[in-house]
Amino acid sequence: MKLTGVEIRTVEVPLVAPFRTSFGTETVRRALLVRAVTDDAEGWGECGAGTGPFYSSEYTEAAADVLERFLVPMVAQVEDLDAHRVAPALEPVRGHRMAKAALETAVLDADLRARGVSFAHALGAVRDTVPCGVSVGITGSVPALLDVVEGYLADGYLRIKLKIEPGWDVEPVRAVRERFGDVLLQVDANTAYRRGDARHLAQLDAFDLLLLEQPLPEDDLLGHAELARAVRTPICLDESIVSARAAADAITLGACSIVNIKPGRVGGYLEARRIHDVASAHGIPVWCGGMLETGLGRAANLALAALPGFTLPGDTSASERYYETDLTAPFVLEDGHLRVPSGPGLGVGPLPDVLDEVTVSRTWIPV
Repeated sequence: MKLTGVEIRTVEVPLVAPFRTSFGTETVRRALLVRAVTDDAEGWGECGAGTGPFYSSEYTEAAADVLERFLVPMVAQVEDLDAHRVAPALEPVRGHRMAKAALETAVLDADLRARGVSFAHALGAVRDTVPCGVSVGITGSVPALLDVVEGYLADGYLRIKLKIEPGWDVEPVRAVRERFGDVLLQVDANTAYRRGDARHLAQLDAFDLLLLEQPLPEDDLLGHAELARAVRTPICLDESIVSARAAADAITLGACSIVNIKPGRVGGYLEARRIHDVASAHGIPVWCGGMLETGLGRAANLALAALPGFTLPGDTSASERYYETDLTAPFVLEDGHLRVPSGPGLGVGPLPDVLDEVTVSRTWIPV
C-alpha cells in the first residue's frame, strides 16, 4: 500500500450538555481528524487529545503540529506501508501517543477498507454487540446528580461511572447507591488524590463499587500498589497504562486488578490489543474508556471492546449521549448495548455535509 497524502482536519462539534470533570467544563468537542489517502482506499482516525494539556500532556493544536511537521513525513518514507509499520517508523518521536494513534488508525482503516475486512475482525472481536456504561461528570449538587443518573438508567445504560474529586466523593456515591440500589457503579478520580488519602478513599468500600479508577498520579505505581492493599475496592489504572509493558509492570507490582484501555492514550489500537492480551494472560479484566469520541472513534472503540477480555461495560455510549448530530450515522443504544460495525474498515464514515459544517480548519499534506 502506498500513501499518497494525509489530511489533518479540526472540527468543533457541539455537545448536548456541558461535560464537567476535574480538568474543567467542555461545551464543544474540538477534535482532530486524520484522513489517510492511499492508492487503494482512504481511512480515518480520530485524535483523543483535548483542547488543553490536562488529561495528558497532549492537546489538539500540538497534535496537529507534530502530525504535519514530523509524523506524516516519517510515515511517508515507509515503503509497502501497512498499519504494523507505523509505530516502528514513529518510534524516534518521543510521546505524542494520541497523535500517533490517529495516524495509525487512519492507515489501518484505509488498509482494511481496501481488503474488505472489518476493524472488529482484524482486532479479533468475538461479539456483535457490547454492553454500555455511561460516564457522569461532576454536577452542581447531589440532587442534580441523581436526576442525571436516573435519566441514564431510564435510557438503558448498564453501568454508571461517577467522576469524583476531593470534596465530591463519598456523599454523592452514597446518594447514588442508596437511591438506585444494586446498579453497577464505579468511580473515576482522574489522579485527583494522593497517598495520604488512603483512609478517606477506604470509605468507598462500603458501597460495593466495581472499581476505583486512577486515584493517584499516573507515575505513582508504588502508591497505587500500597492503596490496593489498604482498600477493598478494586483499583483500576487509566493514565498510568501507556503501553503493554506498563500494563505488565503495574500488574506485577499489584498496582491494579483492572485496566482501562483507551487506544489513543497507548498509541493506537494495535498496542491496545497487546495490552488486552497481556491483561488476559494475567487474568486481569479490561474495559474500554472514552474520550468524547465522535462516531469515527466510537466505531473503532466498539470493535476493540468486542474482544474477549473486555468483560466490563465501557464508556462507549450512544451518539445522543454527547451529540445531537454526530459526524457519522448515529450509534443507538439497544437493550443497553451498541452494535459493532461490520463493514470494511471502521464500518462507518463521516457524513459529508455534517463534516463540512463543523470543520474549522484543514491541511492537506501531499506525499
